[in-house]
Amino acid sequence: MTAFIPTRSAALARLAEFLPSAGNHYANERNSDLGPSQRDNVSLLSPALRHRLITEDEIARAVLGSHSFPAAEKFIQEVCWRTYWKGWLELRPKVWRDYQSQLEDLIDKISDGSGLDRPFRKRYQAAVDGHSGIACFDAWTQELRATGYLHNHTRMWFASIWIFTLNLPWQLGADFFYRHLLDGDPASNTLSWRWVAGLQTQGKHYLARAENIQQYTADRWSPKGQLKEDASPLPADEIPAAGKLGELPLPNARKRTALWLHDDDLCAESWPAVEGLDVVAIAGDVSPVRRSWLPVSDSVIAYAEAALADGLSRASAHYGPPAQRVLTTDRQRWLAEHGIEQVVTAYAPLGPAAGALGLLARDLRARGISLVQLHRAWDTAFWPHADKGFFQLREQIRPLLAELQIP
Repeated sequence: MTAFIPTRSAALARLAEFLPSAGNHYANERNSDLGPSQRDNVSLLSPALRHRLITEDEIARAVLGSHSFPAAEKFIQEVCWRTYWKGWLELRPKVWRDYQSQLEDLIDKISDGSGLDRPFRKRYQAAVDGHSGIACFDAWTQELRATGYLHNHTRMWFASIWIFTLNLPWQLGADFFYRHLLDGDPASNTLSWRWVAGLQTQGKHYLARAENIQQYTADRWSPKGQLKEDASPLPADEIPAAGKLGELPLPNARKRTALWLHDDDLCAESWPAVEGLDVVAIAGDVSPVRRSWLPVSDSVIAYAEAALADGLSRASAHYGPPAQRVLTTDRQRWLAEHGIEQVVTAYAPLGPAAGALGLLARDLRARGISLVQLHRAWDTAFWPHADKGFFQLREQIRPLLAELQIP
């Protein structure tokens, strides 16, 4: 799919192409999934946005420069959903740790068969291979594997069928998505699956219904009699109280500085607090294989690698020093070669990139070098409001955009 070229220039071109449709057309047509060849009703910007080849701020500015807020509100809300999920999980890291622990246990059991009955393993394998016997579900499985993308409405149907009809653990479904979605995001993916299951908004789950699928796929699919449409939500777990976001130190302008790019933010030329620093080197790494203990899609890996190359090239053109991919085994040589005294990077919320930055910070500390992470204004404006439900945050979107000087 040509919309998924992993460069900033391609993302900006797609934004410009979609802009006329971002108002009332999107609001009226966004729920329809007419198939992978007919995606004009959605932006297709999510893979680029997930890696911040393009940012939420500039998408909102472009859309509201072409449409009134009432006309574009539905689209702006969808952009804010991803921000909300990131903030929600950042305030409650235990939810991510618990999911990872549960997933690891399930994968271990699938791998060696211990504690799992044969019909369960067969049902799981049939689902991920696209052989469940439910035609629409199997087609979506193949589409996901082939394109790295599914329409948002279809993701909800898929997750509901996985959990309530196929009776498979939501954690394994979230992992399947995360391993194959080009826009796979730790917070949005994990918490959306929890929401469908009835865990996120406790007692409120999402049930896929054949009539709804038939309506919004324009009769392409009609799984009448195949779906469990009266299932109860999964037993609720305890949601921890929201924590607080900590303050981050600013970079030291007197230190020889390296910029470090990672999976979650590949637009270094718009990082805050970097202009005026003594930038002597630029490097980065991505870690898509860290998404799961199971194999990650080749397409996901290729997209992340190419997006990194694009980000490094642009950062070098903007700041001056040459940029390079630096693997863990090459870090010591790279640091010494440039006499680096501090490394500056964009803040990475919970997920594989944050884990990789934690390891980088440990290595740097051992050499007396500091790692400074920078928050974008968009995140610091929205994340503190994620201690509430999204529908409460929704009422704050317009004031927060004004705070960010987005008309």
